[in-house]
Amino acid sequence: MNAKYKIFTFLLATVSLSGCKKFVDVKTQGQLVPNQTINYRYLLNNTGNFETVANLSDFASSDINLNDAAQQTSLSGSLSYTYLVGSYTWQAVIYPIGSTAEQDLNWNRLYNTILNSNTIINELPASDGSQSEKDALTAEALVHRADAYLNLVNTYAKPYNAATAGTDLGVPLILTQTLSQKLNRASVQEVYNQIISDLTKALPALPTTQAYNTLPSKASAYGELARCYLLMKDYTNAGKYADEALKLRSILNDLSTISAVSSANYPKRITDPEILLSKTPLNGSLNFFPTVFKPSDEWFSLLGTKDQRYNLFTAPASGVSTSLTGRVYAKERATGESRNEGPSVPEMMLIRAEVYARANDATNAMVWVNNLRVKRFKSTDYTPLIATTAADALNKVIDERRLEFFGTSVRWWDMRRLNNEAAFQRTYTRVFNNITYTLEPNSNRYVFPIAEYLRSLNPELEPNP
Repeated sequence: MNAKYKIFTFLLATVSLSGCKKFVDVKTQGQLVPNQTINYRYLLNNTGNFETVANLSDFASSDINLNDAAQQTSLSGSLSYTYLVGSYTWQAVIYPIGSTAEQDLNWNRLYNTILNSNTIINELPASDGSQSEKDALTAEALVHRADAYLNLVNTYAKPYNAATAGTDLGVPLILTQTLSQKLNRASVQEVYNQIISDLTKALPALPTTQAYNTLPSKASAYGELARCYLLMKDYTNAGKYADEALKLRSILNDLSTISAVSSANYPKRITDPEILLSKTPLNGSLNFFPTVFKPSDEWFSLLGTKDQRYNLFTAPASGVSTSLTGRVYAKERATGESRNEGPSVPEMMLIRAEVYARANDATNAMVWVNNLRVKRFKSTDYTPLIATTAADALNKVIDERRLEFFGTSVRWWDMRRLNNEAAFQRTYTRVFNNITYTLEPNSNRYVFPIAEYLRSLNPELEPNP
């Protein structure tokens, strides 16, 4: 087997990333010698250290509707689902301290990615390889670190606001492994600055293509930058980097000719041409009762029954459990693959569409929306969308993002970034176990709480309101 694709792991003297300062007490040790550059290639090839991202945002999305009594009862009956219920109902406490559910595995996992990325970035300069080899490996680690921080800041910090980002609390910036490091929260602006710095620094040494979508390429970094700038509402740069990504990767999966999706006729995630960088949610696919996603009635209304995403990616709920009614999201079940949370070709197309809409160019906004939609309908069912105004075009772009990125963090991130715009402000409600929960515009519940267990060990971690 070619050494480039071998997978080895360093034996890291890691401690739990459960929040104590020890989570920065890390040095590479063990069977693989740190001064050999090839060993960092093996570490990067172990995608389990880098591919997983948070899933809290997925459950909080307004497009999810876990409304069957049997599903709610089952989710309430296990501490394993405490965080799921807490995020679904936008609660102020998701990880109650003193219980077996006090650990925030989302936080832990993202900082584990950062830990492994930092090990590579910090140790590679002293290794024995050529400078070009070391630069290429460092670049991949920088992309993974940037993605982890983009996830963290959009989970545990306020949405980016240029007027307040310099003082809004972000997340701890851990860039090196040291014996002791305080975990004071950097500002939102500082975190975004670091993300942009990591990605721009990585770009020159990244390859144009990779054998697998789990390994960062130039298209990955451009996609991450486009996503980052969109979340900052810097539409000029969002469009610029979406264009750069699309120059390198622009293939869409054509659903128009498929009658049923299976693992045999749908691309594997690691080679799917639509995916710029594969990232999967914590705990993987949600194929079974009681965690399977049910889309909301509003989402189904937007989708319609002619859309192939309805025919191929949703299915009668009774096929999962006789306790469920309606339809469930079944793409993961059909393809045998976890949903992708990383940047993709459709995301770049819809970023480009949104940039046009916000520049009052409704015509070109709809060109980009329709370039995607034509691959999502049978030819006999397809009708191009038309927008009468730029505002109408923007609404259609946001609706298309809801349809295309169902069940991923993208919808929750859109809810966060749009909730201070009058056209998109909504008060959301959902009922769970006969209790009504409400999410109002600009609510503090758009920010997930930092687990009390983490804060009990690290009092410098300031709480979210």
